[in-house]
Amino acid sequence: MTKSFNEKLIDLLKTDSRFVDDEEELVKAAVIDRAWKIDRDLVKLLLGKPEIKDKFFDEIEGHWIFNINTFIEYIADKNFLANSYTRFRNKIGLNIDGKFLSERGKVSLVWPYKDCVLEGGQTKEEEKRKEIFFNEILAQDEIDRLFDPKVLTSWKRYTIDGEQKVTEIKRDETGTIRENLIIKGNNLLALHTLKKQFRGKVKLIYIDPPYNTGSDSFGYNDNFNHSTWLTFMRNRLEVARELLRDDGSIFIQIDDSEIGYLRVLLDDVFGRSNFIFIATVERGAATGHKAINPTPVNVSEYIVTYAKSKTKWEYKVQYVKRDYDSAYNLFIENFEKGYQFWTFRPISEVLSEHKITIEQAIKIFPEKIARFAEPNYKGVGKETRNLIDSSKKEPKKIFYQKRDKHPDIFLKNGQRILFYVNKMRDIEGELVTAEALTNIWNDIPFQGIAKEGGVTLLKGKKPEKLIKRIIDMATNAGDIVLDYHLGSGTTAAVAHKMGRQYIGIEQLDYGENDSVVRLNNVIGKKAKSDGEMFDKIECDQSGISRAVNWRGGGDFIYCELMEYNETYMNKIQAAKSSKELVGIWKDIAENSFLNWYVNPEMPEEAVNDFITIGKTENGLDKQKKLLAELLNKNQLYVNLSEIDDADFNVSVEDKKLNQSFYRENA
Repeated sequence: MTKSFNEKLIDLLKTDSRFVDDEEELVKAAVIDRAWKIDRDLVKLLLGKPEIKDKFFDEIEGHWIFNINTFIEYIADKNFLANSYTRFRNKIGLNIDGKFLSERGKVSLVWPYKDCVLEGGQTKEEEKRKEIFFNEILAQDEIDRLFDPKVLTSWKRYTIDGEQKVTEIKRDETGTIRENLIIKGNNLLALHTLKKQFRGKVKLIYIDPPYNTGSDSFGYNDNFNHSTWLTFMRNRLEVARELLRDDGSIFIQIDDSEIGYLRVLLDDVFGRSNFIFIATVERGAATGHKAINPTPVNVSEYIVTYAKSKTKWEYKVQYVKRDYDSAYNLFIENFEKGYQFWTFRPISEVLSEHKITIEQAIKIFPEKIARFAEPNYKGVGKETRNLIDSSKKEPKKIFYQKRDKHPDIFLKNGQRILFYVNKMRDIEGELVTAEALTNIWNDIPFQGIAKEGGVTLLKGKKPEKLIKRIIDMATNAGDIVLDYHLGSGTTAAVAHKMGRQYIGIEQLDYGENDSVVRLNNVIGKKAKSDGEMFDKIECDQSGISRAVNWRGGGDFIYCELMEYNETYMNKIQAAKSSKELVGIWKDIAENSFLNWYVNPEMPEEAVNDFITIGKTENGLDKQKKLLAELLNKNQLYVNLSEIDDADFNVSVEDKKLNQSFYRENA
C-alpha cells in the first residue's frame, strides 16, 4: 500500500530521536520548537526527501529557502496526526486552547497529563503499578463516578476508655460536623467525599506530599515522574481549595526537587496574588559523610504558603526566642516630670550604682533599657514623619506618639528610642527576648524527633514544634485543620493537643507507626496508681506536650472508604470453573466501574480466547489473574449511590452512619 504524504513525513521525522517520546510517538511540539529555531539537522532531514523538500522549501536563484510558516502550519494542523492515540496525546497537554506555547507570549505550566485525573492509589508500600490516567474529556463519565461520594465503613471512636462504637456524629448549630476524623483510603477520592460536608469550612491545610526525589520513603509509586507528579498534585490541590474557608490557607512542605514547578502550579490553582511566603527550614547539618560532599550540602526544605484569598487571610504574628541584644545596653532613662524632662545616663553607671548585672537589670526595669535607631520614613504615617522632623529641631526634647495597634513611638534628636521590653515575649510560658518570625526557620531541630508521639519513623517525620508554629500563625482554637498526606499523624496529633478540630487522610498502612496508634497515645488511657483514690490519664508527653500543658483526653472517629472491588475479588477467588468466571466477567462488564480504556463489551472472540486460556495448564488461575487485574489496576470504592445494592452488602449500622454523615434521609 502506498503511503500518504502525512505518513511519509511522520516516518521521516521519527528518525530523529529528539522528536519521539517513550512510546515511539511523534511529539509535534518538539518538531515545531526546532522549526522555529531553524534547526540545522531538521532542515537537512527535510531536504533529504524530494517530495517533502518541494512542499516546504522555495527555490530562489538556485538556493532552497525553508518556508517555516508553511511547515509549522502543516504540522500544527489538528488532522496531521490522525490516529486516536496521538489525538489523545495532543489533547492532554501538547498545546493550550489550540495554541502552542511559542504562540502565546506568556509562561504556562504544561505537561503531558495536565488534563487528566490520576487516581494514584495503593494500600501497601510494596505494591507497584503502572499509574492510570483518566482524561477529562474522553472519560468524563468515569471521572464523575470516580468523584462521587463514597460509602464509609469500619467506623470506630477512640477515647481514653478505648475503642468504642460510633453511635452519632456530632454537629454544631450551623450543621457543621464537629468530630475529629481519620479516614483511611485514597486521598483524592476521600477529598471529594468530604466536599459536601466541609466545602468552605477548613481553615488550614498542611501537607507533606511525596517529594518526587526517586527515593521517597512515603511509598507512592516509583513511576511518579515529573509530569505524573504534577498531575497527582494538581488533582488534589483543586479539590483542597474548595474545602478551604475564604480566610483559609495551605502550607506545603517540599524540597528543591519540584519547588519551582510547585510554585507555578499553585499560581495556577490558587492565583498568583494569593501567594503568602516561602519559609526555609533547616532539616539537618553537614556532618559525617556529608562533610566531604563534592558540592554544597543541601540541608533545607521549604514550606510554600498560599491563601485562598490573601485579602481575607490574617497572619497571627509569631515570635522566636533570641539571645540578648547587646546593642540595648546604651542608656537608661531617669524621668521626673514626664517625657519632656528625661535625662539619660550610661547603663554601666546604673549597674555599678545598684550593684546588679545586666540580666538583673532586665528583670528589674526592662521597660527602661533602650537604644537609638534611625526611623524609617517609608514605614510610618504623615503624623510620625512630622514628629521626626520636629524632634530634629529640638534635639534635647523627648517626643512621644501613642499608637493603638503598635508600640508607642519615642523620639530624641530625630532618632527613635527602642525599648528592650518591646523585645520581650511570652513563648511557651517563659518571658524571653524575642523578635518577629522571619522566613528562615532554623530554630526547630529535626533531630531527636524519631520517637515523638510514640511512633518511630526514620525518614519524612516532621517535628511537632514545626506544625505547632504553622497552626499558631494560621488558626484559632476550634478551627478545622486538614492533612491529606497524614503519614504517622503529626498534624493530627499537634492539632489535637492545641484544641483544633482535624481531618486526616491516609491511604498507606504504617503498622505500628500509624496515625491511629499515635493519636491513641495522645488521648491516653486511664490508670490508677497504688494508693491513689482517682484515676489519672497516662498520655503522650513528647513533642509540644509540655509547651501546651497537655494532659490527655478528647476523642476521634476512624473510618474507611469502602472498597468497591472487594466483592468482585471475593467472587473471583471463590470461583470453581471457567464458566463461573465468564459469568463474573459479565457482571463486571455490566456493573463495575472500569478503567476508561477497558472495553465494557464482551466481544465473542475475546470470550472464546478467555475460555481457551482456561483449558491450558493452571488455566483457572490464569483466568482469575486476568479478571483480578481489571480491578487491581485501581483502588475502587463503593459509591454512596450504591449503598443499597445487595452485591456490596453494606451493613444496617454502616447505612445509618453514612446517612448521618451525609445527612441523607436524616
